[in-house]
Amino acid sequence: MKRVIPKRLMLALKIILIVCGFSYLLMLGYGMASHSGGGSSAMLQTETVARGAMEITVACTGSLQAVGTVDVGTEVSGTIGKVLVDYNDRVHKGQVMAELDLELFESAEAEAKAAVMGSEALYRQALSEFRRNQPLYDQGHLSDQEFLEYRTSLATTQANLQSSKAALAKAQTNLRKAHILSPIDGTVIEREIEVGQTVAASYSTPTLFVLAEDLARMEIEADVDESDIGQIRQGQKVRFTVQAYPDQVFDGQVAQIRLNPTEESNVVTYTVVVEAANQDGKLLPGMTATADFVVEQVENALLVSNAALQYAARKAPVDDGAAVVVLDSDGRTRRVAVVAGLSDGIHTAVTSQELVAGVDVVTGEAPRAQESGGSLFSRMMPKPQSGGKP
Repeated sequence: MKRVIPKRLMLALKIILIVCGFSYLLMLGYGMASHSGGGSSAMLQTETVARGAMEITVACTGSLQAVGTVDVGTEVSGTIGKVLVDYNDRVHKGQVMAELDLELFESAEAEAKAAVMGSEALYRQALSEFRRNQPLYDQGHLSDQEFLEYRTSLATTQANLQSSKAALAKAQTNLRKAHILSPIDGTVIEREIEVGQTVAASYSTPTLFVLAEDLARMEIEADVDESDIGQIRQGQKVRFTVQAYPDQVFDGQVAQIRLNPTEESNVVTYTVVVEAANQDGKLLPGMTATADFVVEQVENALLVSNAALQYAARKAPVDDGAAVVVLDSDGRTRRVAVVAGLSDGIHTAVTSQELVAGVDVVTGEAPRAQESGGSLFSRMMPKPQSGGKP
């Protein structure tokens, strides 16, 4: 049996469906308008202007050396008999640091003295004969040929005496040089000999000790690239660190720029000597130093981010120089002209009559999506949790 729906109920259902459909269309339109009208807006990124120091530096590395280093060698060959100083010992000028075996040198001196005594005896004999025969020659009792023998003997023995004296002086000098003396007041930083070692000075002087004149002053031999050497000048301020004290910064200054270049792997560098104080003795010879040569420096300057200058150039490009965009406390922005100075690649030192420390300048924009109001159904429906789980 077919069931008949009353006309009134059908009419009521139609009215309800029409009203619901119309309401849905209104809310859908509102949601689309809200979405298209809100969209997204840009949130300004800012940075506070501050005052500080700005400097441009040239970085390089080098090795520390003691000032006034002297290599001490020997001019005579022999065997080391005594070593009287060791590493880090303080020595004075003229102090004996080592001795060669003196036996051979003393024997040579004694032999030379004996030769001198013999030469003196022969010379005295020849002189006596010459004086005795001189009157006879003057009176004509001796011919020139006969007297020539006495004259030649006197000259020969005199020459032999001088030669013997020279040999004695040489032997005495060698004996004196067998004592290795310190040429300066300094500190022993290297010792190359041991007792019993043989040293030969026939072709070149062997190095026995290395002395540092003053360890309270050190110097850095830094290798500066040819592209940076034009920024280095004598007396320039230098800061450097060493691996032994990574948290401590040492100060120095340029003492010398050596003109002789060094080329390695097609890279040309110049040696720059930097002097530094070492009163506390922390700096040791041979340490590797990382040095920064201060090329330019300004104190108490207004520092703004390079991003702020770039943002102003994009938003309000003008031909009258650099500028920044200042964000006031009421949220408004305004353009302020500045004069750019030194830059380290991140910040720039500027001067301006309007810009002061403490204000905020715009460095960029960060897009921020605004959440749409949506439709009634979307607000009524629960939002999914993160991870996709209801």
